[in-house]
Formats: sequence, C-alpha cells, structure tokens
Amino acid sequence: MVFKRRTPLTWGRRITDAIYPRTGWRRALEYFVHRLRRLPDTPHKIALGFACGVFVSFSPLFGFHFVYAGLCALIVRGNVLAAFIGTFVGNPLTFPFIATASLGLGRRFLGIHDGPEGFHSVKEGFLGAFSGLWQSLMSLVGVGDPAWDKLAIFGAEIFVPYMLGGILPGLIVAMGSYFLSRPVIAAYQARRRSKLLERAQQKLRQKKDMAAPG
Repeated sequence: MVFKRRTPLTWGRRITDAIYPRTGWRRALEYFVHRLRRLPDTPHKIALGFACGVFVSFSPLFGFHFVYAGLCALIVRGNVLAAFIGTFVGNPLTFPFIATASLGLGRRFLGIHDGPEGFHSVKEGFLGAFSGLWQSLMSLVGVGDPAWDKLAIFGAEIFVPYMLGGILPGLIVAMGSYFLSRPVIAAYQARRRSKLLERAQQKLRQKKDMAAPG
C-alpha cells in the first residue's frame, strides 16, 4: 500500500506519540490549525464544527468523541471534519484539567459532597467500570460472578456528574473557540483567494505575451 510504513508502529510508540508527539505539541497544534484553515467550507461552518468538537471534549464519552462531535456538527450544520479536529482540544495534556473541572462542577450541581474528585478518580472510575463490565459479561458464560454494581457506582459517582458538569465549561470554551477561529479562517481564505487570483492573472498575462506577434 502507498505511504504505508515499512515497520508498523508498536502500541507503546502509539501511546507515547499520543501523550507527547515526536514533533512536539507546538508542531502538532500548528498542523491541526493548518488543516482547519484549509477545509473547503465557509468560515462560519468550519468554526461552528470546530466548536462542536471542543464542546464534546468536555464529555466523558471517551472513545466516542468523533461520533458525538460529528452528530453535533450535523445538528447545527457545521463542518464535520472541523468537528473531528476540534476534539483534539481534549488530549493527555488537557484532560486532567477538563476532568477535574467537569467532575467537580457536576458534583456541586447534584449536591454531592462526599465521593471521588479529580482526574485520578476519573481514571480509576473508568478502570473499575471496564473491569466490572468484563466481569459481568464473563459471568454470562458461567465464569465468575457478575459485578454490575461497579457500573452503577461508576454511573452515579463519575459518569453522570462528569457529563452534567462538562456542559457549562464546554459551552463557554466552545463559544470562545468559535469567535476566535472564525475571523482567522476568514482572513486565511481571503488571502488564499487573493493569491490564487493573482496567479491566475499572471498566467493569463504570460499566455497573452506568448500569443502576441513578435
């Protein structure tokens, strides 16, 4: 296959690149911004789609952020590809802050004063939920005892507060990203159109000069 790696990346290398890209987070950010600006759509739709992705980054639906962001973009008629790019606002560097703020805010909304807080609690909660799910599924084929209670505890103490608490900060950051990205995208597209027009006019002049009698 064209462009396929001769030596496939190991899972360890992929995880390391997700935490810290080999080109650095600055280069990775510049790449995503470049891709965002070059999307073929109006500045409004691109910025709106990007904002959808940013909003979704504040949800606990890990593994489904692309799907969630795409659906949000379709609902508000934003650019779906821009929504995918927007989900990268949620990354290993920002998740500790997002999780801590969302979970803490959600617990206060629900009036929960005792229980887990912070990113470590979220990580442990998800690990416990996956363990409980696996144990319960195995029990269906006669291996061990079910542990559905772990999922219930996870839902009440982690998932629901996180989901609820992420709405307000997600909306605030998403709106900020929309108003910041839209003029940048519009300016880039205007400059790009100007350059393309200039090139087209230059080629036209060259053709006229070549066609002119010597």
